[in-house]
Amino acid sequence: MTSGYVYKNHKKLRCGYTTGTCAAAATKAAVRMLLTQVPVKEIKINTPKGITLNLEILDITITDNYVICAVKKDAGDDADCTNGILVYSKASFEPSGIIIDGGTGIGRITKPGLEQPEGAAAINSVPRKMIKQAALEELENAGLESGLKIIISSPEGEELAKKTFNPRLGIKGGISILGTSGITEPMSEKALIDTIYIEMKQKKSQYKYKEVLLISPGNYGRNFAMETWGINLEQGLKCSNFIGETLDMAFMLGFKKILFIGHIGKLIKIAAGIMNTHSKVADARMETLCSCAVLAGCNIETACNILQCTTTDEVIPILERQNILNKTMDIMLGKILANMKNRTENQIEIEVIVFSNQAGTLAMSSKASEFIKMLL
Repeated sequence: MTSGYVYKNHKKLRCGYTTGTCAAAATKAAVRMLLTQVPVKEIKINTPKGITLNLEILDITITDNYVICAVKKDAGDDADCTNGILVYSKASFEPSGIIIDGGTGIGRITKPGLEQPEGAAAINSVPRKMIKQAALEELENAGLESGLKIIISSPEGEELAKKTFNPRLGIKGGISILGTSGITEPMSEKALIDTIYIEMKQKKSQYKYKEVLLISPGNYGRNFAMETWGINLEQGLKCSNFIGETLDMAFMLGFKKILFIGHIGKLIKIAAGIMNTHSKVADARMETLCSCAVLAGCNIETACNILQCTTTDEVIPILERQNILNKTMDIMLGKILANMKNRTENQIEIEVIVFSNQAGTLAMSSKASEFIKMLL
């Protein structure tokens, strides 16, 4: 049975299945073969989303004491670096209970604040539940009450992990076994937002990050913070285009102070109340800059020149020539702060720094310098 389809940008895209589904399916097959000593070529697995999959079982090794087999990850039409990897499960007998751990290519947790404790294999709770359920189903079908040890591995995992968020999260040695629904959707924004939440939650658990959460949309902001004030890049959280969702999560996790550093090309959209800054959602950069410049006293000719620009960096010299750059930036900053604080119901103290690649710092809110000192 197919894992389904979704429609995005008027295209029909095929869904895939998660590494958690692979691990559970491989476990189900491994346990069955351990109990019967008969090879299994295909296994049926139920996903939390309610979709049942029939998955091929590969690279089988059967012995009296253990069985190893694999399932190939299929990400569908999603651009997933783990697509095509083999996820293995090794099943062996134990006196009692179901022990689940990670082997080669599965990361280990080295920092607090993640879903699993420090030292544990990076196998999240839903996949662990799926793996355990798969093993218990096979034991029940066989009428046995034996204990089992399940080791999940992926030989390519250590190298692939370098392309993921794992190194930043303190997950070392491999990939994570993930998934909440068992199914992957192509170009899933939810997956990226979930990753931002995990990293934010981790920073909340670490003492030195409890005072101020440093956020920037991307590497420009992180690099600017490092080069200008020497703020360690690891202290920063990248939120991509998801400004609104990031502020929502910070509110939910109880952060009290946020320092937001971003390029004017991104943050000018926040001044217009646009909380997802991807160009496919909205633009309004020049219109918003123009309105701020008008409030700062620019004439009609200057306003028309601003509206004809294609990048925010082009606008800076125009404002400088009219001697209204600082006033325009102050007006813009006030709108950014108002919209961010409104999003967090004025429960978070937010400071903002806006910069451009050419001009450097364009605007800083009143306590931004104080927040910087807290991060050093």
